[in-house]
Amino acid sequence: MKTTKIEVIEINRNREQLLWVLSAATFIIFFQLYMVAPLIPTLSVFFKETEQQVGLIVPAYLIPYGVSTLFYGLLADKIGPQKIVLTSLLLFVILTAFTSFSQSVTQLMTLRFLTGIGASGVVPIALAWIGQSYSYKERGRPLGWLFGAMAGGGAFGSSVGVILEPYVGWRILFLGVALIAAVIWTVLCFTHKKGVASQRNKQPLTLRKVFNGYKQLLLLNRGKTVYAYVLLNAIFHAGVFTWLGLYFKRTFNLSDVQIGLAIIGYGLPGFLLGPYIGKLADRIGRSKLLPLGLFISALSSFILSFNVPLSLAVIAVTLLSLGYDLTQPLLAAIITQVGKERPGQAMSLNVFMLFVGFGLGSFLFGLALQLSLIQALIIFSIFQVALSFIALYLFKTETHTNFLKNKTQTIKAKQHIL
Repeated sequence: MKTTKIEVIEINRNREQLLWVLSAATFIIFFQLYMVAPLIPTLSVFFKETEQQVGLIVPAYLIPYGVSTLFYGLLADKIGPQKIVLTSLLLFVILTAFTSFSQSVTQLMTLRFLTGIGASGVVPIALAWIGQSYSYKERGRPLGWLFGAMAGGGAFGSSVGVILEPYVGWRILFLGVALIAAVIWTVLCFTHKKGVASQRNKQPLTLRKVFNGYKQLLLLNRGKTVYAYVLLNAIFHAGVFTWLGLYFKRTFNLSDVQIGLAIIGYGLPGFLLGPYIGKLADRIGRSKLLPLGLFISALSSFILSFNVPLSLAVIAVTLLSLGYDLTQPLLAAIITQVGKERPGQAMSLNVFMLFVGFGLGSFLFGLALQLSLIQALIIFSIFQVALSFIALYLFKTETHTNFLKNKTQTIKAKQHIL
């Protein structure tokens, strides 16, 4: 049965609307994720607890978030991504609102733990959902939108939150995030009904099948390579980014608000250029962009290891973000192809590796700080340079699939529809 031109236009419009709403949901999830860490000193004073104790609210969110994604992925493959994203986003709204009423650090930590579990079904399953809605050769741009939303959420969350807190208070910040997320959830309730139908696994699920699914993803040579790079790249970026506040504090003696402004550039390239980077990857292939992104990341960290002016340090932070935006979204696009038979599990494993890498990177950089801040930056730079050169070989087959040929086939397909 042929698809009419009007039906094609309607399908494209519906999936674009879905992309915008899922991008908004991704933005608000990452906004609140990056909003919390800069608030630790304020929360420490408010609850009259040490910063070290209050700081546990960060891993209290990240660890259950990473682990829960594994289970959300297999559920998405069974019942479809729509139900998972809607339920997870609703839990995020409720638990984030409850967080604003915390009366102690213990309550705050408990709610952050529960929020990590509840919220972790939004972003990875949204990535899988979009992966099902677009063909592989056109997937770079929409995934670029989602990763741009992550970057933008991180950039604005780490700066806007700490800037607004003295005026509105930390409780209003959490309530505001919950309110915005509630609006996005409401819009998604209507938008998802018009989206592209998702694939579902109709086979009965057993624990053995679940673990075999993840095992099969990692047994593939392509799978092992891309998941390893997700983990290692996350270790580098989280290690450097987590301690940027300390870097600007020690090096330039900036206030908390000034630090927030200094690091806002970390998310701007992805926020502004994410879709264009995705298009570029679709056009010229990922074999060239991935090693370049890894090298740019290493260069940014290396620049910070010198006694540079504040303006150059801010530029280096922006380059660090650009390096991330040239790597992690591209790796995710490859994963959507590697795991096309089980998209939910494939993307959940991606997010699991990502967040485990975030935790390890922060911890390992902290260990390297025992030498010195400069030496830690140099060590991480060398690590990332090595990844860049190795990637030239490991990803050499990730070329574009003859862009002009695909474009010709697309034109012929449209002519056939007409």
